[in-house]
This record gives sequence, C-alpha cells and structure tokens, in this order.
Amino acid sequence: MKKEIHVVGAVIVEDGKILCAQRGPDKSLPFKWEFPGGKIEKGETPQEALQREIREEMDCEVEVGEQIEYTAYEYDFGIVHLTTFYCKLINGTPNLTEHVSIQWLRPAELASLDWAPADIPAIEKLSALIIK
Repeated sequence: MKKEIHVVGAVIVEDGKILCAQRGPDKSLPFKWEFPGGKIEKGETPQEALQREIREEMDCEVEVGEQIEYTAYEYDFGIVHLTTFYCKLINGTPNLTEHVSIQWLRPAELASLDWAPADIPAIEKLSALIIK
C-alpha cells in the first residue's frame, strides 16, 4: 500500500497575481512548479501547517483564507492529498529558501508553467478567475 501524504499549498495573491514556486533539482518532481507549502504535521490544522510552512520556505507570514481545491494524486512515491487555500501576505517578502525560482503570474498565465500533477486541478479552477 502506498504512503498517504497530506499537504497544503498557499495560493498567495497580490496585485491580481499569484505566486508560483519552482521545485529544486534535488526534490521529488524536480523543476516542477507548485504552490508553496508542505506536509501537515501531527496535531496541526491545515491552516496552521500552511502558516508554518510559508514561514519556513518563504521567510514571510500569510493570512490563510478560504479553501480553493482538494486533490488526491497518486505518484510513484505515494498518494498526495493536496488542499490549497487563498493566502494574503501580511509580513515580509517571499525569499527562496527551498525553491529555485518564483514567478508572479495572472490567473490566465498559470497554465504556461510545468506544474506538479496534484496542483493542476487548482490551476484549472484559478485560470478562469479574475482576481483583483
């Protein structure tokens, strides 16, 4: 039986654009794009996990808003359960600590990147939106 991995992703929105982060060469799914975030630790809510992960990965603080999407995707290394949430930066500027690149894109531009498969349902939903 494959390992179940529960993760959260932050759809950080600023000035009508969404933060996209590119995975490093030493990670699983190297160079794929994703929403920053990570694993939910025991005893954490998804929102608490997302705030912690953004502090660790991006060196900034976010306010977590409403859920966008939930996706379960089976990779060769396990089944990833990804829940994405709208987030707003409340302190700091995103820094690269775990990712090799970041881009701020409008919703209609999201599909131009090579996304990790678990992120694609959220991309499809977000691509149709006009975010202010």
